[in-house]
This record gives sequence, structure tokens and C-alpha cells, in this order.
Amino acid sequence: MKKKIGILTGGGDCPGLNPAIRGCVYAAEKYGYECVGITDGWKGLLEGTTTPLNREVTEYIIAKGGTMLGSSRTNPFKKDDGSNVKKCLETFKKLDLHALVAMGGDDTLGVATRLYRDHKLNVVGVPKTMDNDLSVTDYTFGFDTSVTRAIEAAQALQDTGNSHHRVMVLEVMGRHAGWVALYTGIAAAADYVCIPERKIDTAHMLAKIKAAHARKRFALVVTSEAAELPEVGEGQSKREVDQFGHAILKDRGMGERIAGFIEKETGIETRHAVIGHMQRGGAPTLFDRMLGTRVGMKAAELVHTGQFGTMAALVNNQYVGVPLEKATGQLKIVNQEWFDVMEVMF
Repeated sequence: MKKKIGILTGGGDCPGLNPAIRGCVYAAEKYGYECVGITDGWKGLLEGTTTPLNREVTEYIIAKGGTMLGSSRTNPFKKDDGSNVKKCLETFKKLDLHALVAMGGDDTLGVATRLYRDHKLNVVGVPKTMDNDLSVTDYTFGFDTSVTRAIEAAQALQDTGNSHHRVMVLEVMGRHAGWVALYTGIAAAADYVCIPERKIDTAHMLAKIKAAHARKRFALVVTSEAAELPEVGEGQSKREVDQFGHAILKDRGMGERIAGFIEKETGIETRHAVIGHMQRGGAPTLFDRMLGTRVGMKAAELVHTGQFGTMAALVNNQYVGVPLEKATGQLKIVNQEWFDVMEVMF
């Protein structure tokens, strides 16, 4: 009997997950393993729902966005009595799994870390987040595709802003880290960028926008959904949270708030746009197809060599295994080096 590897994808979907699943399946079969898909993230491990995985099933998913396995934000550790964790361990045993490959961001891999550390489960991680905020890996798949989508949207807004002599505000995703907003702003030649790592200096922002509009009769601002505008109350204490304790940002409307503030303070007609989940879907870029494929393959290798409790990572252009605890211990956020870049560009 071949040993079996379970694969699950958790948290928000993003382009590159399907290539990662495919890469893991292909490499695992080469090493002599059989793969089984755990559907809908940790929810699937709780309930024991699976789907077959092999080369034939995964052959063409490299070109598709999202995840063929489905996803959820289920947290097995949410219940303090440990019953859900016990169910996960029982399912692992019932499915006769040799190892589990968990593909996800900080939350999904945080669960994987605890299952390995506290319950000695054979777990390997694959870093996935369009926010690019996981530590000890240079990039995560999904990021390149999401920024590419955002750049296209930003350039479209510049066209209409130029036509009507308006200020245009584009809101992009980014819960804790401003990498998507920062890269979009630089690559699309925005006039100002707002990120969660720095409270908005409203006087500085307004001065930059006025100067840009006076010079070319339009301006573009790119903001992360989690940026903070000091002049506007947040009401975060009452905001709904998910199972990992994160505030749900779908109704926060930071782009709309910033646009309203700019128009009120400058008198310049201002519009906002939110591309939201369009950043998550659609075909992955070449970079994300290759990155997803390679970390998926590396995950299978880590299982084969018994390097459990590790995550497949891209470090200095090499694919290596790094400890899960280091990957999930601290988020990678925009730092002083990039603040200096922002001073030059904006």
C-alpha cells in the first residue's frame, strides 16, 4: 500500500493555489505517494470530507485561479474544550494519512504549527497569501497576480481621472500589511499611497494631492483596506470578527472614507473604486504559476525526507524548508527601508 498525503487549502483563496496543489501531487507521485484532497480547509479535516487527487485530476488546474479543494476560515482551536482538535486527529488517523500538507497564510499555518508542536502530527506547510505578509519567505504566491490586477485598475482610473480632472482613490486588499498597496502605487505611478503600517499624515497627503492636481489636473491615491484615517472614527471595537479574531473589513470602506475626506478638504471632485475580490480570482500570472508549482513540489520533498513542522519557502531564489514556528511567529510588514522608498516616490 502506498503512503497517503492529505492536502488542504485554508483561508482566503488566491491565484497560485491550484498550481501548488498540482506541483505537490506530481512530486508526491514521483516519490511513490498517493494524494487525497481535504475539502474546505480545516473544516474538511474536522468532517472528514475528501476528494481524489492525481495527475489526471490536476493536469490543467495550473491555469485556474482559486482552489479546486475549496476553502474556509474554520479554526479547529476555536473551541476551548479541544473537541475539534480531537476530531481533526481522528480524521487524520481514519484516512490513514502519513502526512498533511497545509496550504495557507498565517492563520492556516498557525493551526498547522500547533498541530505539529502540541500533537506531533506530520505536517508540512505551503505559504499562501496575496498580502505577501508571511515571514521567512521572499514572496508568497497570489501576491504578484493581485498586484497585477490592481495595477490594471489603477491605470484605468488614471485615464478617467485625467478625462474629468478628478482625484481617484483605489482601495486594494491588505489586512495587516501594505505590500499590495505599496507595490501597486509605485508600479502605477500613483501620487499617494496609504498603508496600515503608518497612520495617514492628512496634511501631507492633501498637499501632495493638491500639487499633483494643480500640475496635471488629476491625481491617484492607492489605499489599503486597513489603512487608518485619524480624522474619521473607526468603530473597530464593535466590528464583527472571524474565527481567528480578525476584524471583518468588508464594510469598512476606507477608499470611500478617504475620497470623501479629500473632496471635503480640497474641494476637488473625488471618486473611489474598490476592486475587492477581483484581486483573488482569475488566472494566475506566470510568476505565481511557477512559484506555486515549486513550493508545492518542495512540500512533497519535505514530506518524503521527513522534515515535518517545516514550510516550503523561497529564500534568496532557492526553495528550502523553514520552521513553521518562524514563518508564523511574526508578520512581514512594510519596514523602514520601504518607508524611505515611499519618501522618494510619493
